[in-house]
Amino acid sequence: MARKRSRTAVLKRQREVKKSEKQALKREKRETRKEAPGHEQVATREDLADYGFPIDEADEGDGLKSESAE
Repeated sequence: MARKRSRTAVLKRQREVKKSEKQALKREKRETRKEAPGHEQVATREDLADYGFPIDEADEGDGLKSESAE
């Protein structure tokens, strides 16, 4: 004869199932993004300027400003 599961055991199992489904969905989305065409494109300076980002010609380095320049 099968044992009746306690309410807490049932709830725990439901949480585990929900968590594993969420992880599987994330893996699937990640794979879909990798397979999508153009996923490796990087915005050019002109693209950034079109979106309103300020473009400084002096920022050509590694992107870090040194504090000793002040």
